[in-house]
Amino acid sequence: MRRADRTIESMERYSALKLIKHGLSGNRHWSRAWRSPELKREYDVIVVGGGGHGLATAYYLAKNHGVKRVALIERGWLGGGNTGRNTTIVRSNYFYPASARLYDLALRLYEELGRDLNFNVMLSQRGMMFLAHSRHELEMQARSVNAMLVNGIEAKVLDAQQVRERAPLLNFSPEARFPIFGGFIQERGGIARHDAVAWGYARGASALGVDIFQNLEVTGFDIERGPGGRRVRGVETARGTVRADAVAVAVAGSSSVVMAKAGVRMPITSYALQAMVSEPVKPVLDTVVLSPATGTYVSQSDHGELVFGAGLDLYPSYAQRGNLPVLQNSVAGLLEMFPCFSRLKMMRKWAGCVDVVHDSSPIIGPTPVERLFLNCGWGTGGFKAIPAGGWLLAHVIATGRHHDISRPFDLDRFRTGALVDEAGAAGIPH
Repeated sequence: MRRADRTIESMERYSALKLIKHGLSGNRHWSRAWRSPELKREYDVIVVGGGGHGLATAYYLAKNHGVKRVALIERGWLGGGNTGRNTTIVRSNYFYPASARLYDLALRLYEELGRDLNFNVMLSQRGMMFLAHSRHELEMQARSVNAMLVNGIEAKVLDAQQVRERAPLLNFSPEARFPIFGGFIQERGGIARHDAVAWGYARGASALGVDIFQNLEVTGFDIERGPGGRRVRGVETARGTVRADAVAVAVAGSSSVVMAKAGVRMPITSYALQAMVSEPVKPVLDTVVLSPATGTYVSQSDHGELVFGAGLDLYPSYAQRGNLPVLQNSVAGLLEMFPCFSRLKMMRKWAGCVDVVHDSSPIIGPTPVERLFLNCGWGTGGFKAIPAGGWLLAHVIATGRHHDISRPFDLDRFRTGALVDEAGAAGIPH
């Protein structure tokens, strides 16, 4: 790959002084967050997908590896898929060492992301608390905490009184259907602003020379057949063929559809994952709470809305609208946890299209088509992993080999049987 020279105009640095200066002039003179370049006929790398993982891949290709002739192509608008359709939770409380390393890399990158991108991603490490509704659940959570500590990730078991101190509005009634016996918490967990993550990566990538194209669909792949097998040479778009030495695909729930255009069958089933928000209220919840028994999780946004959701739809779908039974289950789970929220009005709901694989762990790395790479299979956990997913895929593309952290998540594990079954270990997909 050729390294481009540093002729890109430096992006405007954001600061408190700049905010005051532009505010005094009516905010009419801010520079554009990212460029709108002309589409070239050839690049070193093409990234398909303008969500968080695609944007992070493009950014780290340029930043970490000096690959500046990068094009990012998005069918819709940046962050318009799952990145903008989730509940913004970040955490790394996983059971297996491979998963713990992966998600804790993401969390460590999140902790520095605002400074790295010069963009406020609104990270709030308010803690992620799991509830235990029986002695058996409490024992299993102690097992999970021990695994996290062995993996070098901070966590602690909480008794019922400690849970009450963290979230006093929880349902501690003796008549509760799911009594609270305790739980555990990862203090470094929390939430980040989804739009800010996408826009920050887009701005940073553009400043490093990445060409970003929205509303441009990849309709196929230019694949060359030779004695060594098939090799990707570029992509087909509505604006013609664009050539590249390597192509990376990061399109979440659409991975099976896009990869079928390259003749690659994926071990993925796509489901809708719903979420919703209430009307805003004064601050009442300063941590993220999840109840495994109900499957419901909730946090409060900076605007005061309660942001909550539950499990996947029960049938495969590419829709982004969800259905009423899942909405009812989510609301019922929330009210079981917090009966005092029963009179709140719901403002809106939405759904993302998530890509679930057999072991509920992601796929990162090469495909059977030479120089065609994948980032997919994150299921319900894609947002929390954005920095690591992009960082690791960029490493594989630029170096031609896996990083130690990404190696267990190669597509080849479905042939060898070396699965990383987090769904079985953690009791939830992600």
